[in-house]
Amino acid sequence: QGQLAESGGGLVQAGGSMRLSCAASERTFSSYAMSWFREFPEKEREFVAAISGRGNLSYYADSVKGRFTISREAPKNTVSLQMNNLNPEDTAVYYCAARATWVPSAILTDFASWGQGTQVTVSP
Repeated sequence: QGQLAESGGGLVQAGGSMRLSCAASERTFSSYAMSWFREFPEKEREFVAAISGRGNLSYYADSVKGRFTISREAPKNTVSLQMNNLNPEDTAVYYCAARATWVPSAILTDFASWGQGTQVTVSP
């Protein structure tokens, strides 16, 4: 089974921007629906954004709509999450996930492949 690897996390001030990337190790992921989730301390992982296998459909959690943008770069076999106007409530570990269908999903249990996560910290 292929692997996913997130990158781009770190520390940013409130109001700033950050871009996360998720690189897939196998070409098969290029047609898979991908999503980003995030996990707060002592809370369940929650949905952030999803994109279809072709990249023509995307969905967002209400809490990030208008601030975050999910996109995929087929030649690089990556999916990115552009995060703008960040606030301290966005501080979490962010995970990318893939499912073996083109249909995007916000349901955590729909995903079998996960990255290791990347920490995003937004300071006040």
